[in-house]
Amino acid sequence: MHATLPRLNELSFPAIKRKTLDTLQVNLGYKCNQACLHCHVNAGPTRTEMMDEQTIEVVLRYLETSNVAALDLTGGAPELNPLSRDLVTRARALGVKVMDRCNLTILEEDGQEDLAEFLAANHVEIVASLPCYLEENVNRQRGNGVFEKSIRGLRKLNNLGYGIVGSGLTLNLVYNPQGPSLPPPQDDLEQQYRLHLTNEYGVSFNQLFTLANIPIQRFGSTLVSKGQFNEYMGTLRTAYREENLESVMCRSLISVDWKGFVYDCDFNQMLGLPLRFQNRRNLKLDDLIGKDLDGNPITVRDHCFGCTAGQGSSCGGALNES
Repeated sequence: MHATLPRLNELSFPAIKRKTLDTLQVNLGYKCNQACLHCHVNAGPTRTEMMDEQTIEVVLRYLETSNVAALDLTGGAPELNPLSRDLVTRARALGVKVMDRCNLTILEEDGQEDLAEFLAANHVEIVASLPCYLEENVNRQRGNGVFEKSIRGLRKLNNLGYGIVGSGLTLNLVYNPQGPSLPPPQDDLEQQYRLHLTNEYGVSFNQLFTLANIPIQRFGSTLVSKGQFNEYMGTLRTAYREENLESVMCRSLISVDWKGFVYDCDFNQMLGLPLRFQNRRNLKLDDLIGKDLDGNPITVRDHCFGCTAGQGSSCGGALNES
């Protein structure tokens, strides 16, 4: 795999600082039942990294003692961590909103047959990755049969009330471009998704999030191999919009890896760029209990242009309407 961090060190991205923290994003492990080309985590079935019970207790203690309102669970496939359900139920008991970044095919994995029912019973918001509404494109990116499994997963979630108006169960979908290009306008693409999925498959959802592919890990290495890395970085820099700086996810979110170390965002986690606080780095989450991060400088490199290009990109999709 080609290293991308040395290619991101021009430091032409502007300096930014944190605002009030409202979301704790926790990576429960890099193991996944899929191995997608665009994956910035380089997750897959052979990965063994998994958050342990001691670290999960720290996560819960942080939630209990802070004003963080949302717990954002990611991976890999976060559901493959055997401790994930206990974390969900205990976080919900604290009144914390829980989001699960679900790849949909996990719902058919052995031992996960009741996963959808569990998520519904705990009113977990599902953010489900479906990189296109066309079967051929999804299977090309994720493997043969993935689209069909994803549709079955969406139908199962719909049957439980997810994505249905008035149910209180939120189902949002995530789109990633197939290659080194920016996502199309989120609102327009959402309408295309909604029309196609409703008419062809009878599937409903709440919102579509469009996310730019960040040139790191598996996707970044692929760009290097194809000689497309510099061109894609040029696309991101050219499309930079200053107004997106106000709403980038790193201003209100911190990312915690499976060992408990803290980063400004999930992308920095994958690059090994730790959050810095009071001249310290390599901090663990328990080091930040009771600490106020408001105004703390954010560690940036040129991959950050991926979050500010065009409409902007964050864990919650586009940042601007146009």
